[in-house]
Amino acid sequence: MFIGKPLPFVQEYVEELNRVLEELKPGQGLSSIQRKWLMFCLMGIVVTNSICWAKFERAGLGAYSVAALSWVFRHAKIPWEGLLYLSVRIIVRKYGINSGVLVADDTDRMRSKSTKRIFGVHKLKDKVSGGYVMGQCIVVLLLVTERVTIPVGFCFYQPDVDWQVWEQQDESLKAQGVPKKSDPPSRREIQPIQRKWKSCSRCWPSSNSHILIST
Repeated sequence: MFIGKPLPFVQEYVEELNRVLEELKPGQGLSSIQRKWLMFCLMGIVVTNSICWAKFERAGLGAYSVAALSWVFRHAKIPWEGLLYLSVRIIVRKYGINSGVLVADDTDRMRSKSTKRIFGVHKLKDKVSGGYVMGQCIVVLLLVTERVTIPVGFCFYQPDVDWQVWEQQDESLKAQGVPKKSDPPSRREIQPIQRKWKSCSRCWPSSNSHILIST
């Protein structure tokens, strides 16, 4: 399949997104070029079932080069976080959703052992072999409702340096035979709880969890 004229629902979605953005921030909507680029990328996802500039270029028969697609994504002043927020609001309004449950899910993606240029790559536990691999851990926040399930946020999980230091200290205490009950609670018991809270709050710095009340 090839990317041709945007499908009606893609065009309607982008125009509605721009309209809501203009209402929220007058004069800061998407330009005509940005809207066309976004429509092309959405069509690329529909046609190729992937997010890959090279596949978009081939499916678009040269309408956009890889360099052009990448440049707009990296340099155009598009309020990505705002678009995600507004996209969720549009879907919530369209389906008349007034309640739901937020669910967090994660998936690991293996990468090359020698990679240094891909964001968020760190050592991961391989569930199949039991060993360790280099890869990314993608955490997705989903809104689950009776009618639809939609993503409302995501982040790349990265190890907490403070937690790693704590683990080393904890292992040292275990080696010394220090029981947990005689160690200060703030160090051996409270730290793991703080670490979980810190990881979640870092992943969702501007969570869309308030969307249901604000619509």
